[in-house]
Amino acid sequence: MSDQRMCDGMLRRDWLRAGMLGFTGLSLSNALRFEASAAEAAAGGRTLKSAIFIDLAGGPSHLDTFDLKPDAPSEVRGTFNPIATNVPGIQISEHLPKLAQCADRYAILRGVSHTLAAHQLGSEYVNTGNRPLASLEYPSYGSVVSCESELDNPADLPPFVSIPNGNQQAGFLGVRYAPMSTNAVPRIGQPFTVRGVSLGQGLSLNELGRRRNLLRDLDQGLSDFERQPQLLEGLDRFGEQAFDILTSPKAREAFNIAQESPAFAQPFGEEPFGASCLLSIRLIEAGVRFVSMRLGGWDTHQDNFTRLSTNLLPTLDTGLSALLLGLEQRGLLESTAVFVTGEFGRTPKINQRSAEGGRDHYPRCMFMLMAGGDVKGGQVIGESDDTAAGPRHEAITPEQAAASFYHNIGVDFTKEYHTETGRPITIVRDGRLLRELF
Repeated sequence: MSDQRMCDGMLRRDWLRAGMLGFTGLSLSNALRFEASAAEAAAGGRTLKSAIFIDLAGGPSHLDTFDLKPDAPSEVRGTFNPIATNVPGIQISEHLPKLAQCADRYAILRGVSHTLAAHQLGSEYVNTGNRPLASLEYPSYGSVVSCESELDNPADLPPFVSIPNGNQQAGFLGVRYAPMSTNAVPRIGQPFTVRGVSLGQGLSLNELGRRRNLLRDLDQGLSDFERQPQLLEGLDRFGEQAFDILTSPKAREAFNIAQESPAFAQPFGEEPFGASCLLSIRLIEAGVRFVSMRLGGWDTHQDNFTRLSTNLLPTLDTGLSALLLGLEQRGLLESTAVFVTGEFGRTPKINQRSAEGGRDHYPRCMFMLMAGGDVKGGQVIGESDDTAAGPRHEAITPEQAAASFYHNIGVDFTKEYHTETGRPITIVRDGRLLRELF
């Protein structure tokens, strides 16, 4: 899950977000200041589910993962063979044996299609469910869920966590709904320290309390001066809320995957992605509403088959299968919507950029996975043509996938928000439900 520079020059680095925690927690109070809202509208009686979004950054090949074409010409089908899953009639790549044995827990969307072949634009599309506009930045799924669940979020936990960071942006909703980015990935069996949640740099709780009191005294001492309230971080109720999170045993325990039993942790393997999947279960169980994860490296213009078979697919296979089965074991799968996607697929025809070849950007055909909540697992929705060059019939769009994901969470995707200028914006423009998913 390290940084990956894509072929178009975009560096997927650990961006610092306004919602990120700082060394002492003072930046957390700023995040919470923005996170609080004057909105009084309740959720209309709906019960919102939790959600996990997994971004396969770089664009995974659909032909070598969940939409193989063994009867296609050799320059299309590649070197991987399909294997049977635990659902009769459904086959996936031979390098996904663990996911093959739990295929009844998820649904495969095939023949998903759009037209944006650049990493950044494609990523914005699938992270929001809206085709990007130059004049407007749409909010990501996690930011919408954070906004919709605001009145019910636990005071001592962030509503939206990104591991370690990603393309989930708050957009026009504002930075108060941005994720808390961990900016690091956990390791199985090791305590995971998140800046601000674990008090780093030798800062004790007593010292933190003394600093808070000092700031409060400073606030009172400045009463004779003209001042801007937003400059005095941590001195109002947002600072109190930040302090509550920093001193909360619940928050520290949620992030500490070392507390998991070896028996439960073992299926997640040794890779950071598997550990991130384990952490996401702990966060959801503790009360975090939305967790996003990023597994990069799928920009396989060269050495596609070696990179997939020796690294990417085994990592995904171990982490995702353990996530689904772990959620089920903890009784969380029915209350947690899961969405797995890259920004596009890859070309059916293998290029000759390396000895074994690779596949290039290809938004006309791709796959997505959905699980949890009310999703009916063990099925394939949609179909690609004989060479996976495009949908065989009607395409599934990112808008349909987004509408279905929101529906599974319990969010009305037809709801309108308003920008700062008063412009009404539907959560998913042109959204339409994939009813066969449920």
